[in-house]
Amino acid sequence: MHLLNHVNSADSPQPSIQYPIQSAIQEWEDRRSQASRHYRNGEFQTYLVLAKQNLKLARQLQDRVREGYALNDVGLAYKTCHCPQSAVQCFLQALAIAEEIDNPMAVATALTNLGATYSQLGQLTSALHAFERALPLWQQQHDVAAEISTLNNMALAYTKLEQPKRALLIHHQLLAMRRLLGDFSGEAITLNGIGFAYQALGELEQSLGYFHEALAIHHATRNLTGAATTLNNIATVYTDLGQPKQALLIQHQILLTCKAMNDRSGIALALHNMGFTYAELADYPQALTCYDQALTLYRDLNDRPGEIRILMNLGSVYATLGQKEPARSHYLSAQALVQQLEDQPLMRRVQRLIAAL
Repeated sequence: MHLLNHVNSADSPQPSIQYPIQSAIQEWEDRRSQASRHYRNGEFQTYLVLAKQNLKLARQLQDRVREGYALNDVGLAYKTCHCPQSAVQCFLQALAIAEEIDNPMAVATALTNLGATYSQLGQLTSALHAFERALPLWQQQHDVAAEISTLNNMALAYTKLEQPKRALLIHHQLLAMRRLLGDFSGEAITLNGIGFAYQALGELEQSLGYFHEALAIHHATRNLTGAATTLNNIATVYTDLGQPKQALLIQHQILLTCKAMNDRSGIALALHNMGFTYAELADYPQALTCYDQALTLYRDLNDRPGEIRILMNLGSVYATLGQKEPARSHYLSAQALVQQLEDQPLMRRVQRLIAAL
């Protein structure tokens, strides 16, 4: 959850006068409202341009509160436009201002956005640290939606850090909270998270049960993106269960859905999973084709974790084919990217693959 703060004139120090300053503040407010509309419409480059204009204006006004909000907006725009490193720098500056002016909600917002961006970069330890700092602040503000979102992000990070039992404790807490609130879409997200954690524990039938519960909710609420995500998860379980042909049927369905929605991240993930399944079926030319297409997309999206996964899988296919040099080349490329992240389990996996050549 990336939070867009709502600002009114009372949030900032009031000038002693004057129409030009009041006019500039109104311009800032109007532009922010306009930017938010573009964000909701998925027009993220336009949102970025407007947010940058507001940041410049806030600095001209020497308005630290609005500068902090604008930095969060610019950071969110960069993150959405797949420039996570630039987003991190904006969120760190927003955090410094929020702490300087002693605004707990602004601190929590910046920390939450930082955590989400660190997760996108695969820097899971840093992400958890940010979420753990934000959580009590949201609780103090009685912001249940933000508390739930932060707990969900923490649980997913624990699963990726190979601590699925800790993740399950949080997910079951979240499930109870969401059901109490009657939050059906959120319930599906949590059911997905529980399924993901059980899959990490190797309890595949239980995992499949939770994924199917989530899918039923997505269908009932006509959430195509959520349904595609859950179907991806179901397909990976079928692969783990030794039923790759069943997985492949689902993955082709997902690819068509994501293309119809022009969901580039979804297309990349579907191609990644199809490549893996084709490799399981020993159809290596098709696997390499899917992986190469996914690699191009992940690089365009600046999705480092996705790019690393593809490089590792490409290396594995070449290793299976006995082509050690291209295998080593892909593994080393993956290792160079992992070194930029704080993901020690992933680093160990890459090192094991290189050692096995």
